[in-house]
This record gives sequence, C-alpha cells and structure tokens, in this order.
Amino acid sequence: MARATFDYTITVLKKVSFNSELFCKELKKALENLLPNEVEELNIWLQCFIENKPDLLICMALIK
Repeated sequence: MARATFDYTITVLKKVSFNSELFCKELKKALENLLPNEVEELNIWLQCFIENKPDLLICMALIK
C-alpha cells in the first residue's frame, strides 16, 4: 500500500510541475506522508526531474 502512495505522489508532482507554488505545496504534503526510505527515493527522483526545470529548484530546500 505504501508503494501506491509513492507512485501517486510522483503522478501529482508531475501534474503540478507547471507551477512552483503548487509543486512545493504538494512536495511538502508528500514529505509528511511518505516513509523515510520513500523520501530518499523521492529525493533521487526530484534531482533528475528538476534538472531542466530551474524554477522548481527552490522546492528542494524542503527536503533538507
């Protein structure tokens, strides 16, 4: 069941990536709901995903 939450999180983040405010809001919610190992996996995914989206870089501060 937890994996479904992670997959849903990825889907939502992709859909709101057009708006950095929404992206940060959804990322914050995800960090509250995911397990620690999923947060690490999300961090890896985020680094790849925002590589070409510099406006989302500010959201990475939420992870640290």
